[in-house]
Amino acid sequence: MPVEPRAHRHGPPGWPQEVPPPGAGEWELAASAWLLDQAPPEYRGYPPLRHHPLLLAWLVGHHVDAQREALRQAAASARVDLSAHLPPEVAPRVFDVLEREDLRLRRVARAVGLLQRSLRGEGAVPRL
Repeated sequence: MPVEPRAHRHGPPGWPQEVPPPGAGEWELAASAWLLDQAPPEYRGYPPLRHHPLLLAWLVGHHVDAQREALRQAAASARVDLSAHLPPEVAPRVFDVLEREDLRLRRVARAVGLLQRSLRGEGAVPRL
């Protein structure tokens, strides 16, 4: 039996699998839980972030953007910073880790953006 594509069950492409689509019962609670999982643990201690999902999504979006920028800076300086301290065969692994993390963060950024739009009451923007 073929598996139904995730986008049809959970929203547009890039929508977090753990979050039901907008309009489903208590989807905002699931969105908040998912967003808190993407954020530093300290975010759970700030009541405004727990009570206002749009505020949480907005701040997580900035946090993910900062992580992506830190990753770009790490990739730019990795050879200079690490070549004297790591065996040469480790260098390709460093860049593999950086590339994989960049892909993960791009997926998270897309999902956070979709959640922000939905929390604002906007529809998903189709991708070409």
